[in-house]
Amino acid sequence: MKILGLGNALVDVLSKLESDDLLADIGIQKGAMDMISKEQMVAIRKYQQGVETTKTPGGANCNTMRAISLLGGESGFIGKVGDDSLADFYEEAIRSAGAAAYLIKTTGMSGSCTVFISPDGERTMGTYLGPGPTILPDEITDELLKQYDCIHIEGYLIVNDTLVRETIKKAKRLGLKVALDLANYNIVNAYKGLLEELIPQYVDILFANASEAEAFTGLPAQEAVKALEQQVDIALVTLGKEGSLIGSQGHFYHVPAEGGKPVDTTGAGDNFAAGFLYGLSVGATLEQSARIGSMLAGYVIDVVGPQIPADKWEQIKLKVKAILS
Repeated sequence: MKILGLGNALVDVLSKLESDDLLADIGIQKGAMDMISKEQMVAIRKYQQGVETTKTPGGANCNTMRAISLLGGESGFIGKVGDDSLADFYEEAIRSAGAAAYLIKTTGMSGSCTVFISPDGERTMGTYLGPGPTILPDEITDELLKQYDCIHIEGYLIVNDTLVRETIKKAKRLGLKVALDLANYNIVNAYKGLLEELIPQYVDILFANASEAEAFTGLPAQEAVKALEQQVDIALVTLGKEGSLIGSQGHFYHVPAEGGKPVDTTGAGDNFAAGFLYGLSVGATLEQSARIGSMLAGYVIDVVGPQIPADKWEQIKLKVKAILS
């Protein structure tokens, strides 16, 4: 099974601050995780020209597609970027992981998530989506979709109702499976009506964490997975340190979490989805697939950021082989 991802194209840029004055100048509250304007992003870029920064490819869906390819699966990513150096960096990062990059380019700045680290270690995040959510349905062609067996859509894109609706319809017409990640409980609350319409009709595989599942169904995770399973072929609810729940065709499973005490949980859900979809792509059982997902999540919570270090992948592949044996 070849898997195509559709999501917001974002570069994560980490900058250390000598003082917190810049945050006040830009208009970001220390410790916040906020969406920021183009004007704020321009001010940030100006600051970053004079300081050392660390860049990593980001965006939940891109993280998932890159991890699938690093496991040895076949994946591609669709996103929209600007015409700046971040776009070039992003494209190279996708391809270096072995995934196909289908980046739609426009003028202006690419989207990015800036992480400021204050002198006391506290993190402040400002996300500028840039052109990410402005993909047009016509920019995702039948010819592209036909190359894949499954499309995995990032829930944050539900703000672009027309894009998600038309892409899902097109994918189903062409015989692809549709996977959707609910992304964030705020997204679920804001677009619940649309999700209630689209999920039972078009979605085959649904990913949610406990808070997202509860926001959608009004039920705690153990009951939510049963309600979700009645709407889709495979429902997955992740529970953090308590593992994950799977519901499919009247059967239910619990898979334990892996890894120690988290250093940073960023990217845990992205990597769980990658492991699970990779498992399905090679014919693994639902439980085996979730075990691969849990293992990847366990690796990523041991480091800061959403990327598993490059030197861990050979070890991971051996563990995957053991799970599948």
